[in-house]
Formats: sequence, C-alpha cells, structure tokens
Amino acid sequence: MNRRYVSLIGMATAAVAVVATPPVPLAGQSAPPSSNRTPIGNIGGPVRTAWGDPDLQGIWNASGATPMERPAALEGRTTLTDEEVAQLESADQARADRAPRAGDPGTYNAFWTDRGRRSGQTSMVVDPPDGKFPPLTAVGQQAQKSRARGADSWEDRHLWERCITRGGMPNAMFPRAYNNNAQIFQTPEYVVILLEEIHETRIIPLDGRAHLPQQVRQWMGDSRGSWEQDTLVVDTTNIAGKVSALQPWANFNSIDGSQQTLHTVERFRRVDANTISYTITVNDPQMYTRPWTVEFPMEKTAELLYEYACHEGNYGMFGILTGGRADEKVNPEAASSGQPGAPERRPR
Repeated sequence: MNRRYVSLIGMATAAVAVVATPPVPLAGQSAPPSSNRTPIGNIGGPVRTAWGDPDLQGIWNASGATPMERPAALEGRTTLTDEEVAQLESADQARADRAPRAGDPGTYNAFWTDRGRRSGQTSMVVDPPDGKFPPLTAVGQQAQKSRARGADSWEDRHLWERCITRGGMPNAMFPRAYNNNAQIFQTPEYVVILLEEIHETRIIPLDGRAHLPQQVRQWMGDSRGSWEQDTLVVDTTNIAGKVSALQPWANFNSIDGSQQTLHTVERFRRVDANTISYTITVNDPQMYTRPWTVEFPMEKTAELLYEYACHEGNYGMFGILTGGRADEKVNPEAASSGQPGAPERRPR
C-alpha cells in the first residue's frame, strides 16, 4: 500500500515497535519505485544481478486482502474485473471502520491493519481448481474438532502466541492482516528472505547441497534453492513436527502438528519491475488428502521493514494461564474429564 501503519498489537502476545530497519541494497539491486501500486508492465526480461541471476532483491509487500479460499458467490471464477475489485475494496474498508455493536468493546479498525489490496484473484488457493482446500484426512478432521486450545500450560498455546514463529512453513509466508513485508537479499551462493513478521529469516543455499539429516528439524524447515530458467525454486523439508499447514492455521495449538510429513515447493518469478509472482505447493499428508497450491503477487515497495517485537511470557500469556486455573476452581469436574472447553490436562 502507499501508506503503512505500524501494528501495535499482533495477537495476545505481540506488539510492533516503532524502530524502522532501513533497506540494505546489495549489488545489482534496483532502486525502489516511488509507489508499489503502479505496475510498469513488461520490462523485456528480468532485471539481473551483477552475476547474471534474476534480481529478486528489495522489499516486497504481499497483500492479505484476497481471501484464501474462493467465496461461494464466485464459484467457477478465477479472476475479478477492475470494477469488482474496487467495489470489494470499498466494502472491506467500510466493514473495517464500522462501529462495534452495542456492548461490544470492538477490535482494531482499518487504521491498525495493513492488509493491502486485492490482487484480482478470487482466491489465493489456485489448486484444487475450485479455489478450496482439499478434503481433510481423518487426523485433520480430528485436529479441526479440537481447535479449542487448552490453558494448562504455555505449551498448549499457539506457536505465534508463544512468540516462537508466525506458524513455521508454509504459514510464515502467507500474508495476513499486517506486517506483510519481506526483504530479499542475494549472493551467487544464497538467497536470504527476511520476514517482517516475527523477524524470521530464511537462508537458502543455491549450491546443490543435500538436505539436513531427517532428525534435524526446524520451524522454518530446511530450504534448498535452484534456478529453473528465470524462476527461483525452493524445496523445503525437515519442518518441525509441531508445525502444521492446517487452515485456518491460527486456530490450532502447538501440539496439532503434521509430525514430520510436511513438504513445500515455492516458486519466485519476477514478472515486471514491481512484481514477483509467488506460488507455493504444500504437501501435508497428515492433514490433507492431496497437495494444494497458493499463489499471490509480491509488490515492490519503498516502505521500510519494521521491527516486530514479540515477548514470550507477557501479560497475555499470564492472563490466559491464570484464567485456566480460575476455570478449574469453578468447574473442577470439567477440567479433569477433558470435556470440550475445559483446559487440557497434561503433565507439567
């Protein structure tokens, strides 16, 4: 977007500081345009680095305004007209700015979010062709039913609430309501992606080395990159077992993971001076009956990256766990029986 607001609070445990990290230009990096909202069209081939690779460097914004799944009203359609996009964006703005209902303290309005603009796609999911996530496995269905998170321990809480990761791969790459910027750096041997959200950094070797041993697991996985003509292809394995691609991902707790079966393949292709086409194919056989693919544009921006300050053990987590203990005192039978809505009982 032309303007960015710093999000003061991400979830119960996240706040954004107001110190900007200036962009760091590397060799071959183009100067950012004055606006990231006016594509310049075909540039006659990709901009290249000094060593000849397509130049992906700079700060890029991924909009979270396009719905992940295709709405029923747009069934059978993959794109929108410019007029339809304008109408939907106007409706989005009005909905975000409307006053809360009587007695409702409300939540953040449009001032506090930076979801960006709609891309013109009817959904970010492009495969399956209906724009919907594929059917869940039996394990995925059970995880979806148990989405109510317990409060017996901080380990029951979501990985983002615990300030560990925005969600691991692939969720760390998906645009959400704010902090959707990423800075890409390149050398002949590496591509580095610095994400604004929780300042996670992906270091991607390009030298053909093998993946890490399977027992070595990481929240963002183990990524290996290669060039297929002018497209950067990134293969990621070794994702930590507590990470899941289950959607909507923010509803699931730290123990609803995909148990070391998650695998992603990303493609970064610079289509013009201001745009990278980003696609990711996710194979999560623990949760889904088939792989699925998400696609969205990343637009170059002259804005800065902002520090995302997330503090584990803050007042939000203290309040959640204290509330869990209060619930146990009020209804100890429910707490011990594992009834829905009761805090999950696990050894401390």
